[in-house]
Order: sequence, then C-alpha cells, then structure tokens
Amino acid sequence: MGRTILLPSVQLESPRQDAWPTMTEPLARLEAATKSFGDVRALDGLELELRPGEILGLLGPNGAGKSTAIALMLGLRRPDAGVVRLFGRDPREPAARRRVGVVLQENSLPSLLRVNEVVDLVRAHFSDAIPRAELLERLDLADVARKQVGALSGGQKRRLALALALAGRPAVLFLDEPTAGLDASGKRALWRELSGFTAAGGAVLLTTQQLEDAEEYATRLVVLANGRVLVEGSVGEVRARAGKSRVGLRAACQPPVPEHAVVESVGDRHVVYVDDPDAFVAELVRSGVEFRDLEVSHARLEDAFLLLTERSS
Repeated sequence: MGRTILLPSVQLESPRQDAWPTMTEPLARLEAATKSFGDVRALDGLELELRPGEILGLLGPNGAGKSTAIALMLGLRRPDAGVVRLFGRDPREPAARRRVGVVLQENSLPSLLRVNEVVDLVRAHFSDAIPRAELLERLDLADVARKQVGALSGGQKRRLALALALAGRPAVLFLDEPTAGLDASGKRALWRELSGFTAAGGAVLLTTQQLEDAEEYATRLVVLANGRVLVEGSVGEVRARAGKSRVGLRAACQPPVPEHAVVESVGDRHVVYVDDPDAFVAELVRSGVEFRDLEVSHARLEDAFLLLTERSS
C-alpha cells in the first residue's frame, strides 16, 4: 500500500454528535462492494463491517482485495457497485474522514523537519488535538522530539506515524503492517496504545502479513480471497474452519500419511496436517517408521490461513 495519509487536510467544524452512528452500529462498512481494474475484479460483492471496540484483522494473500477495500472505506476510490459508508456517510465527504487515522506500510514523512515540528503541523488541523507532549510520551518519542525525522530509526518513524494518526482523537484507525520495523519494546508500546484505544470504543482495522500479531491481538478476523470473504470469525473459529490438526515429528523419511493430508518436510522434520490426529499417530506406530519428538496441536493461525487460502486458489 502507498504512503502515510494524514486526513483530513482542512479545518472543519465538528459535526453534531448525533450525526455519527451509535456505538452499536458499524463505524465503517462495505455492502456488496464491487471494484474492477480493467479485466481484474479486485472486489466481488464484498461485505465487511468495522465495529466499535474491536481490532479487526483483515487478512488475505497478495491480490485478495485488502488494499482496494481500505481505499474504498477511506474514500480514495469509489466502488463500481455497492454501498460504502464511513460513520454513516459517504467516505468521500471530508466530514466523514475527520475522525479517521491512517498509517499505511510506506511512510512519507518530511525528513528535514524535527519530530515536534511534524507533530505540531498535523495537530494544527484539528480543533481538539491531543497535546504534543502527551502524544510524544505515549509513543515513547519524547527523547527524540528535537531530532530531524530523517535521522530516526525505522521503528521510531513507525511510532511517529502512529502518533500523527492519533493526533486528532480519531474513532477509527486503519493500520497496514503496524509492527514493521519495531523492536520488542516498540511492539509492546504499540499494542498497549491500541488496547487502550479500543477499550475506549475506538476501532482498528489491521492488515498484516505478521500472522502472529493477528493471532495474539485481533478480536475478529476476516480472510479475503479473490475479492470475497473466505472466512470470518474469532481466531479460534478461523483455526477451526481449516479442519486440520498439526502433527510434528522427526524421522529419517517422510511417514505414510492418509489421503487429503498435507505434509511439509524439511530435512528430517515433518509436519503433517490431518483431520484425525489420533488415528494418524496410531497408524504411524503400526507402520514401524522410527520417529521422535512427536508433537500434536491445533493448527496455528498461519497454518489455517495457508490451508484455507490454498483451497480457494
């Protein structure tokens, strides 16, 4: 996805509070949204909702339609058919975007400005912005406030981008690969911030290839394939939809596996995804194959994601 987008870029009067959806209504939604680029159908009747108080993990292989779905919800593109709403409005209206914060994967920040200058520049667009000192403290940037942006590390730039997205007290955050370039401390700070944000009723739409992040922090997952929802639910529900258990073992050769099982082998390490792990292990013992380090577990989110998306291709 493209560079960081700071919305809005003009000073507006805040709409009446009753102009926004209630806390039980979706903050952003797509209804039967369709979008094509030439002969390529990027979205095919997509149904998607972002609800208050949730971290929604929007997952899918490259080309699944994630970027297009976000572009529609941000008003950067219009659908060929279907309905798109942001706070109950057309997202192309500046008033609809006023309560949105966005951090996309590639950041384009003014490298010669100092951190505090960039923060003040963005804060100036909002009538009720978070104080600069508070923003810098919350994102662990106070010590680099007078540094030029170009001199920051990748992780510091990532935290600065999030600080800018939060500056106007948004109700919705769109985040693409938010932990890219962050060390362990930076990740903790980011998830602590997002946890507080959603606890206060905010909503986060998260796209990431770091499936361990989605597995640990997302409250709901939507997996896209070919512009449609392939599966939706909690992490546990998505794992269960894969319908497989994970059996890992070490053996000199690949063990015999049942029909429809999936096997991944690297050297003497074999991981087998099976419907009935007990039956597989019993057959493995009867086969006489020498093995060790046997582990049986539920499929991880990464395993389930690969199994589900490969079936749909």
